Amino acid sequence: MIRGTVPRIPFEKIARKILGRHYQLSLVICGDSLAKKMNRAYRKKTYAANVLSFPLDKNEGETFLNIHAARREAKIYDVSLRARLTLLFVHACLHLKGMRHGQAMERKEQQFLKLFV
Repeated sequence: MIRGTVPRIPFEKIARKILGRHYQLSLVICGDSLAKKMNRAYRKKTYAANVLSFPLDKNEGETFLNIHAARREAKIYDVSLRARLTLLFVHACLHLKGMRHGQAMERKEQQFLKLFV
């Protein structure tokens, strides 16, 4: 069960800016249980991921955003929940765009955070 409120984040604007107008994105705000289940089923990992993104085809994908993990991480990194969720969503969109972890991805994340946080 997800308790508390989810901060207002312009998910649609962020997705459109990164993925383009014609991309169809499904966003699921979930908790640890579903994130762990999805991570185990699709990535063979046994932990509750903070965010998972699945490209379905060139212009369609799904993102699972774990609000409980984001809340814990926001405290660890001493940032707002809104900032952490926004970063995780941007991260997921960049993966759907084809980017891999590394310095180039981190620079893009920071560029988009400046626009939306």
